[in-house]
Amino acid sequence: MGTPVSKRVTAIAAAGILAVAGCSSPTTTTTGAGGAGTLVVATAGEPDALNPVLNYGVDGSSLIFDGLVARDARNELVPALARELPTVSADGRTVTARLRDGVLFHDGSPFTAQDVVFTYQAVLDPKVDSTLRSDLDMLASVTAPDPSTVVFTLKYAYAPFPQRLALGIVPAKALAGQDINKAEFNRKPVGTGPYRVTSWTPGDRLVLAANDSYWGGRPANSGVVVAFVADDNVRAQRMRAGEFDAAELAPKLATGFDGQAGYRVQRVPTADYRGVMLPMGNPVTADLAVRRALNAAVDRAAMVTGLLGGAGEPAFGPVPPTSEFAEPSIVGKPAADPAAATAALDAAGWKPGPDGIRAKDGRQAAFALMYPATDSLRKELALAVTADAKKVGIKITPEGLTWDAITPRMKSDALVMGYGTPYDPDFVSYKLFGSAFAGQGFFNPGSYRSPVVDKALQDGRASADPAARRAAYATFQKQLATDVPWVFLTYLQHTYVVKDAVTGVTPRVEPHEHDVANSLWWNVHTWTRKS
Repeated sequence: MGTPVSKRVTAIAAAGILAVAGCSSPTTTTTGAGGAGTLVVATAGEPDALNPVLNYGVDGSSLIFDGLVARDARNELVPALARELPTVSADGRTVTARLRDGVLFHDGSPFTAQDVVFTYQAVLDPKVDSTLRSDLDMLASVTAPDPSTVVFTLKYAYAPFPQRLALGIVPAKALAGQDINKAEFNRKPVGTGPYRVTSWTPGDRLVLAANDSYWGGRPANSGVVVAFVADDNVRAQRMRAGEFDAAELAPKLATGFDGQAGYRVQRVPTADYRGVMLPMGNPVTADLAVRRALNAAVDRAAMVTGLLGGAGEPAFGPVPPTSEFAEPSIVGKPAADPAAATAALDAAGWKPGPDGIRAKDGRQAAFALMYPATDSLRKELALAVTADAKKVGIKITPEGLTWDAITPRMKSDALVMGYGTPYDPDFVSYKLFGSAFAGQGFFNPGSYRSPVVDKALQDGRASADPAARRAAYATFQKQLATDVPWVFLTYLQHTYVVKDAVTGVTPRVEPHEHDVANSLWWNVHTWTRKS
């Protein structure tokens, strides 16, 4: 997902075809629930742990766990482990959930309110390495007045809190008294979801078997194998070889399957953006004129047409155009505006040198632009930005690297990153642009700081009033467009290739973070394959 998800990508050998799920062919079927065999899906991203407390599938659709709520095909909240949507008090500070009866964990133990209390308290425990803690800083306490009721008490009204209840619930008895960071549970989890874990081979595959006792009804297939294939081209080759029932592919690679017998291409709308993070710790990218010039120089329209094959749209900020919180005034020119870029640089004293590269006070307008080497789209975006920048006298050196090489350089070197959520603008932007998170890994890696943005983000999350929230996020987006800590490039459509024999596929608007969870297979428990 430079993002937490992208960082979790695990490289695998490009040579050889892996036998998935212990079969000589990964699509070999075994008759199971509903007469369907095991389905095989492929993705690039692999989790570090299969524990919701440690950030696995935090927005739901994890296949292994359930939250108190889930999202339907329109991303609207529906009851899950809660028997009805949680109720919110008039002051917005007390949220009450009443739990479904008769739910069992995969090991046969009953699900109770104490498991919910344990899960949320574990996230809040400072000894637990959960990046979700800051997502729940509004949570004062979580209690269980009886085995079927959970009460969340908030420090302040926080409008999107019910959406936070999609977090998967873990069994208290499996983790109580343990070091959650190192628990065996993280690799061999027990949930209440439609699938239970059979095995996990890092860098290779996650094998899931249908939960025949699932409270939501037995899955329509006997299981799912998630194949982890970091390299886009290798994943496409293996899809073409018939190994997978469905695979996410880069837009250009997916286009190669258009019209091919036996396959169909699914182009799924998203809130997933790509952009160039410009660090304040670099003397060139710290210069506002350089950032504004680059923002004007990039040709977003050409990127959408040429690199995405039309599967996307220009991006100018982190709130997707489909959101009720989107601010229309920040939208700029989709095509490059070299005149505006040149004017910004001239006015700031960046003068062209003999080689065409601008310089100021003896320093060239030059910097490195990193991207994950296995991500073909980010590579193409980096090259496009490099070419556009050169036209206005900015020299960019693109570098394809491993995440291990990228991570320590993010405070001083630019990076092609991706993020985005269709749920609530607080969910990503609060940590990505808030001063409190400056330099904390993939949270605000460029150390951008703005008192205006900080206040707007705080106002947006603290208010329950929709009009006040819209005003706060409008201020946030306008200030971001003024400061240009990122050059936003494109919103993507996620592109998948699916075998025609597979039925039950239901696309929905997707977030940036999607691999095992929240991908096209969010409802894979309803999928079947025709024989």
